[in-house]
Amino acid sequence: MNVSLNEVEATAKRATRGAGYQWGLAEEAAKAVRWLCANDIDGCGALAGLIERFDGVDLAERVPLPDDTGWYGKGSVLCPLIAGAALSDCALDLADRDIRMGPVAAPCLLFPFAAHAARQLRNTVTVSWPAGAAVTDGDRISLTGPIGTRVDFITVCRGGLLGAPNRQMSRAMPEQGVWETLNRFAHRTYAPATAESRLLGAGAGLTDTD
Repeated sequence: MNVSLNEVEATAKRATRGAGYQWGLAEEAAKAVRWLCANDIDGCGALAGLIERFDGVDLAERVPLPDDTGWYGKGSVLCPLIAGAALSDCALDLADRDIRMGPVAAPCLLFPFAAHAARQLRNTVTVSWPAGAAVTDGDRISLTGPIGTRVDFITVCRGGLLGAPNRQMSRAMPEQGVWETLNRFAHRTYAPATAESRLLGAGAGLTDTD
């Protein structure tokens, strides 16, 4: 498929809300997916996999809890959207310390939040995991090594050398099945039609004014 970034953002927002996230976090997720797609990373696929994985799960169990070693979740895996929002809130802390968290599902969804931190710090930010790393200056990102659908831990730190950045994209190309998954969750946000709403949307309805 070939869709505009505006379509990606709108669909991602409704899909995230349909998956049970609050509207504010759904808006952040939509911006994150758009940023990934604009940087030639499959944000749509990452979000679709995440909301399918956490469908019906108590999201409160995926909130990061800090201890002396980093952030961990009450559940088995952290949500990158919730952890990413927390990262944005304490981005300036990266000036003094690294942030380690894990395990994390759909870890590439953390990249846009790291980019936000880079803009706040006016510096690059590096996100590293056992098999690779990503460096962002806020607008662009360079990747080394593969990143899958789950990593045991991630470290976020200030600084890092931005290598050859991913190409910039003006449109996204999600797989058909991924786009269908996002729309399936998005449809949960639509109010079911009622007799009154059908009449209001049907022109003259039962009243002939001619």
